[in-house]
Amino acid sequence: MSGNILPGKPYPLGATWDGMGTNFALFSEPATKVELCLFDNRSREQTERIPLRETTAFVHHGYLQGINPGQLYGYRVDGPWDPLHGFRFNPAKLLIDPQAMAVCGLIDWTKPIYSYQAGGADPDLTRDDRDNGDGMPKSVVVNPYFDWEQDRSPNTQLSDSVIYELHVRGFSKLNPEVPEELRGTYAGLASPASIRYLKRLGVTAVELLPVHQHLDDMQLIDRNLSNYWGYNTIGYFSPESRYSSCGDTGGQVAEFKAMVKALHREGIEVILDVVYNHTGEGNHLGPTLNFRGIDNASYYRLVPEMPRYYMDYTGTGNTLNARHPQVLKLIMDSLRYWAVEMHVDGFRFDLASALARELHDVDRLSSFFDIIHQDPILSRLKLIAEPWDVGDGGYQVGNFPVLWAEWNGKYRDTVRRYWKGDEGQLSDLAYRLTGSSDLYQHDGRKPYASINFVTAHDGFTLRDLVSYNVKHNEDNGENNLDGTNDNSSWNMGAEGPTKDAAIERMRQVQMRNFLATLLLSQGVPMLCGGDEIARTQQGNNNAYCQDSELSWYDWKRTPEQEQLLEFVAGLIELRRTHPNFRRRHFYQDRSIRNSVVKDIAWFAADGHEMTEEEWNAGWIRSVAVLFNGETLDAVDETGQPLTDDTFLILINSYHDAVAFTLPPTPHQRSWHNVLDTANLEQPFSDGPAEEKSPSIGGRSLRLLRESRQGE
Repeated sequence: MSGNILPGKPYPLGATWDGMGTNFALFSEPATKVELCLFDNRSREQTERIPLRETTAFVHHGYLQGINPGQLYGYRVDGPWDPLHGFRFNPAKLLIDPQAMAVCGLIDWTKPIYSYQAGGADPDLTRDDRDNGDGMPKSVVVNPYFDWEQDRSPNTQLSDSVIYELHVRGFSKLNPEVPEELRGTYAGLASPASIRYLKRLGVTAVELLPVHQHLDDMQLIDRNLSNYWGYNTIGYFSPESRYSSCGDTGGQVAEFKAMVKALHREGIEVILDVVYNHTGEGNHLGPTLNFRGIDNASYYRLVPEMPRYYMDYTGTGNTLNARHPQVLKLIMDSLRYWAVEMHVDGFRFDLASALARELHDVDRLSSFFDIIHQDPILSRLKLIAEPWDVGDGGYQVGNFPVLWAEWNGKYRDTVRRYWKGDEGQLSDLAYRLTGSSDLYQHDGRKPYASINFVTAHDGFTLRDLVSYNVKHNEDNGENNLDGTNDNSSWNMGAEGPTKDAAIERMRQVQMRNFLATLLLSQGVPMLCGGDEIARTQQGNNNAYCQDSELSWYDWKRTPEQEQLLEFVAGLIELRRTHPNFRRRHFYQDRSIRNSVVKDIAWFAADGHEMTEEEWNAGWIRSVAVLFNGETLDAVDETGQPLTDDTFLILINSYHDAVAFTLPPTPHQRSWHNVLDTANLEQPFSDGPAEEKSPSIGGRSLRLLRESRQGE
């Protein structure tokens, strides 16, 4: 027995160990009884069931002496069972602590996990009183102490960042240079081999697909699949235990911290993809795991006229109720925990529009934004929104407030369509190359508010973007009905792998076109992990359930993959050494077209500056843009004016070569070669441009720079 329970404190919520014992605190406004259940670490059997008799401001709390890190626990919460009015209490169901810092075990779907009896026309209205304790994950008391050894964030300016999106498990799962027992784990990502690779590539930050504890849906398990991406959260404070090499009784916390410390030591920041818009409990027919059984009406947005049902702005069956003070507190406490205790450097908010919905409309002045902006810790981090959800009016690209950057979906769409050869893309491409001032300038934001990307985890990989016209998601078991049909992809003449050398060469050039466009554009580039080595998912554009070699990195690289890796590393180094490609201000805060300020100029292929008529001519697919390196409007670390080389980018998405007449340089010097995407063997060069009217190959890009004085 643990002894007598003391009153304890209502805050902080969760299980807090102080060296002598543990304080337990759980919020539930309508609950009539809350019981703390303790479990044996070996047998996982329930050993004690202790009522929390103290209640302060709807927080049920108590303190137990002698309860140490590693202790397994859960809650049973009693109250009204009235699904028609939004109440779904069932003390027969063990619940995970929403504030648990670690979660042990997985759901056993053969047990009575659901709080209602299956069958009938309205199954969720009849309570199931069978105990589910032996089929539920358990919360874990965690030791919060960790030797950070003076760890500090690299604190890379967002404008100087190159973000690399990856999956913790998929990144190192097959890497033979990582010890086998560490592959696919936090320690695997922090291993010397992984860090060497990231350093070779030159990225400044890793953006991790969700690492909060999540569940695998029963319907996926029935198909021998899993929720690989992890957008099905059940624990906002717990690192996903399946990515730990140190077990699931608290070791995952220390291992995650060690990973962050190792990456910081090498100057690499850690950004988390977080899912505060919905949970893994699904709709009214979903399982009762924590929030639903603790305080359904507070944690979720219910249909006002029919609170049996859930508002679904996320396409997952439910939406967290970010309008409720307790839910806002949950989100803020979670964010602060990961920032302060886990030392992460920023967050990418999945379906962020759902968090900003005050009633039904998306409100950029919502409480969610107010609290973050006023927080002295969170307001200093990198805050990135996925600026859409699936509800009406949810597409909000360009509409998030200051301090926020956004995944720029318009950048992705325009760049894909331009290089595919679609008509009418040139005018919009000009905005995307220059930081999307049409989206971000009007409210005081800067070019680095635009997180530019061509591919991401959701959709085709870069290799598949140039290899498939249509999706091939049959392995997902949904008859190829899942995943978007709008890919703006082009296979260049053969669907999937081909032995046609001409098609394969075109694909290699096209991948380089996308990568060069991405890394030479103003804004912040985000590279989808594996694109630098042409990772393929065999045409699957929705591999959310594929925890297999379909999604994992293949580290046995071909010579062509090595060439592409070197190309990307060279592009990132070019960007790093030239501030002209990562400006902190829009171009003189004036229109980017026909500007009289020559920090930027646009030229047609014959060398004259583009006219308004040409911008609006849908058939034009080639253009040259000059970035003047002497008009950066910035200072260096010593306060001196910052200058750089002047560059000329020649872009041609015609299928045939186009002869460009080169414009004069600002100092009437010559142009020098820097990069040619059509040259697969030696894309980077540093000699004088061979002629004043070079021929730019079909569907290719060239980069020139003004020669330096005395060169």
